Amino acid sequence: MAEDYNKLTSTEIASLWTTYMNESMVKTMLTHMLRDIEESEIKTGVQQSYDLANHNLNFLTEFFRKHRYAKPVGFTNEDLYTNTPKLYSDTFILIYVNHMSKVAMLGYSACLAMCVREDTRRFFTDCLQKAADLYNSTLQIADKKGFYVKAPYIEVPGESDYVETKKYLSGLNPFSEKRPLNAIEISHLYMNIQTNSIGSKLCLSFGQTSQNKEVQEYMMRGSEISKKHVKIFTKNLAESDILAPGSPDVCVSDSTSQTYSDKLMMFQMSLLSAAGTGNYATGAAASQRADLAVNYERLSVEIADFAKTGADIMINNNWLEQPPGLKDRKKLVKKEI
Repeated sequence: MAEDYNKLTSTEIASLWTTYMNESMVKTMLTHMLRDIEESEIKTGVQQSYDLANHNLNFLTEFFRKHRYAKPVGFTNEDLYTNTPKLYSDTFILIYVNHMSKVAMLGYSACLAMCVREDTRRFFTDCLQKAADLYNSTLQIADKKGFYVKAPYIEVPGESDYVETKKYLSGLNPFSEKRPLNAIEISHLYMNIQTNSIGSKLCLSFGQTSQNKEVQEYMMRGSEISKKHVKIFTKNLAESDILAPGSPDVCVSDSTSQTYSDKLMMFQMSLLSAAGTGNYATGAAASQRADLAVNYERLSVEIADFAKTGADIMINNNWLEQPPGLKDRKKLVKKEI
């Protein structure tokens, strides 16, 4: 009975596989970014992220060996081109690392919630704590240097209140006046403006450095989608007389030299698309104004279609690594016959 209990469950296998794939991608991305950072304080924050990814990969590699778990291919220095010009500004790199730390916190907490074995729970608890430390340290550096973009300010509530009418939940009728946004709705709109801004810049950098026409067109499409979504969310804020927060100097250079493999760039976009879909689902559930919820649901369909196209491109080019799963019993039966 104890032996069965100590076997890896399907959720633990999935969590470990996903984490290895993500960490190997981040480590490869940061290998290039670290090379050209000029600001020493920013480099310290980015190095912290690199060290975390490297530590987790070493742990997982040993864990896989011990449990005879086939290690994923993931990403290595073979997905990185050397002797290439600097692609991103120091500011962008720090904002990127800060954003990825938020993605990591969500991922680690989900993995932790699905694990039963003590060693896997301990690993993801440690990952979650270190990702939180990374988020705090990179935010502190960005805030200190004056380029961390904060959410809009609103008045602190002076008293508690209750919703008095069902009109509070309306917003779809174009002929009726919409109520002002509440703090929860503002926070999700702000967050999705920020994530789409980062996604748009990444798409541009990937599009201009890829040598594959299909990937170039896909990345340009992703950039345009992100820009469109930013405009929609910015308009939502403006209707309540709230100016959308500006963007820091997240400069992408004019380099057209291939920096990362197409396989890695496509995987990065699939990860961000999945995170964006989750953000929109959370925003829709948290928003009490009907028009906002409908917007999130409508835009989620666009992201899903974009992600589907990306998956097709990866499959056609043999770039999509298959997650662990059940064996096809029908094929096994036919093989025996």
